[in-house]
Amino acid sequence: MKRRIVIGITGASGVIYGIRMLEHLKGENFEKHLILSEAAKKNIQIETSYSLDEVCGLADYVYSNSELTAPLASGSFLTDGMVIVPCTIKTLSGIANSYASSLIIRAADVTLKEKRKLVLVVRETPLHKGHLQLMAAAADLGAHILPPVPSFYHKPQTIEDILDQTIGKIFDYFTIGHNLFKRWAGEEMKGWD
Repeated sequence: MKRRIVIGITGASGVIYGIRMLEHLKGENFEKHLILSEAAKKNIQIETSYSLDEVCGLADYVYSNSELTAPLASGSFLTDGMVIVPCTIKTLSGIANSYASSLIIRAADVTLKEKRKLVLVVRETPLHKGHLQLMAAAADLGAHILPPVPSFYHKPQTIEDILDQTIGKIFDYFTIGHNLFKRWAGEEMKGWD
């Protein structure tokens, strides 16, 4: 039986992270449920060379963010969890305050109430104290906060290498096997501060 995963893509810069995640799940044993915000649709056009149809074609099911009667809006719809990649501060605020004004936020709220895995790839910088408080509140509810902060010990050569390191971190949390980045295997640390 396929594992089910919900992927929300919001309008923060970095929609390519969500697209890369969908690409890497292609052919995997996952049923992919995609929710796109209206701003995400716009950012796909602005930031990438993908068409909306191409992105939607990477998922098994696609929902409108206003479709609050979708199966994902109920805890009885079983999933392995949800990733919001990237996650806007507005979406983070809705989740932290249980203000389910959209399907992305409602599906995240359901994920939390059912004690399933929720990853928020919050994409904003710099962060003020209000942003940090929202992240702490979402984490207190059970969300896993995973900003796309790249590592460089694996010596990325391309933008895709940088993107895939973040996707690999998401996959690790969901126990999805991958070879998206070289793992730290230890190094002589003399002279490092």
